[in-house]
Amino acid sequence: MALTYGAYTACLSDRPLTAALDVLKEAGLTGAEVNVGGFIPSPHCPVDALLASKTAREDYLGLFSERGMRLSGLNTSGNPTSPLPNEGLKHAEDIRNAIRLAGALGVGEIVTMSGTPGTDPTAKYPTWVVNPWNGIDMEILDYQWSVVVPFFKEIDALARDNDVQVCLELHPRNLVFNVPSFERLIEETGATNIKVNMDPSHLFWQQMDPIAATKRLGGLIGHVHAKDTKIFPGAAYRGVLDTDFGHVAADAEGKVPVAYGYWCNAWPEDPAWRFVALGLGHDTDYWADFLHAIEQVAPEMNVNIEHEDAEYGNVEGLKLSASNLLAAAAKL
Repeated sequence: MALTYGAYTACLSDRPLTAALDVLKEAGLTGAEVNVGGFIPSPHCPVDALLASKTAREDYLGLFSERGMRLSGLNTSGNPTSPLPNEGLKHAEDIRNAIRLAGALGVGEIVTMSGTPGTDPTAKYPTWVVNPWNGIDMEILDYQWSVVVPFFKEIDALARDNDVQVCLELHPRNLVFNVPSFERLIEETGATNIKVNMDPSHLFWQQMDPIAATKRLGGLIGHVHAKDTKIFPGAAYRGVLDTDFGHVAADAEGKVPVAYGYWCNAWPEDPAWRFVALGLGHDTDYWADFLHAIEQVAPEMNVNIEHEDAEYGNVEGLKLSASNLLAAAAKL
C-alpha cells in the first residue's frame, strides 16, 4: 500500500469533469476529490442524480476508471451549524447527502467543517470566539458546543451506517479549528467516524506545527489536503489575527461564494500570510518529512492538492504543486 496523490477539482470548476481529470492525470496524479455542496457549487458531481440511480453511479465512476484515476474524496466544506437558514440548514443537509453518496459510491471519506454557531439561540449571525479571556465568551462557547456536539453525534451515526469517515478541516472561523478543540469534540461525542482532514496550510499561519499535530492525532487523521502557506513581513505588525479586509462588489468577476448572498472578502495588499502553491512556503524536504509522518499514520492515505494560490493560473498552479508534491514523495 502507498499514499495516493491527487487533487481537489474545485480550482478546475470552469471545465467539465472529464477535462479536469485529464489535467490531473497530465500532472502525474491518480486521485480526484470533487465538491458536492457547502460553500461552493458542485459542477463535477450531480449529487441528486447519483443518489437516485445505481446506473448513474456506475457510469460516473467509469469516467474515473477509464482514465486510470480514482475518486478519492467528496468535499462539502461549509458552515452546517450556522444560524443563517440559507447557510446552516443547507450545508447540514449537504453533509448528510455527501455521506449517503460516499457510501453508495464506495468512497471512504468526505471533507467538511464543524461550522460556527451564533452566540445564543436568538443570534442571527455566526460568531467565532478567538480568545475567551472575557468570562462572557465562555457562555458563548458553552452554547456553541451545545449545538455542535449533538449535530455531530447525528452525523457520526449516519457516517457509521454508511461506512464513511467524516473528516473535519481544522479551519479558523470554526468551533473546531485546532487539535485541542477536535479532541474535545471526539471526547464529548464519543464519535468513531469523525476524523481530521489534515490541511497544513491553516496550521502554518496559526504558527502550529503540522508534523507535530500529525503525530499527536495519529489515527484520528482520515484525509490530507496538500496545501502550503507563506508568511510575509506584514506578520511583524499585523499578527495572524487581522480584520483589515475589504468589501468585494456584488458584480465583481471571479468572486468566491461562501453562502447565498455572501462571498470572500478582499485581502490586504501587504498580508501577514497567504496560501501559495505547494513548495513555495516550505521546501520539498519539509514536505517529504510531512508525508513520512502521514505514512506512519496510514500508508494508504489520500493526499489531495488544494490549489488556492492567486498568483498562478488554476492549471499552472496545480501542476506546480503536483510537481513539488511528487518530488517530495520520491524522497520517501
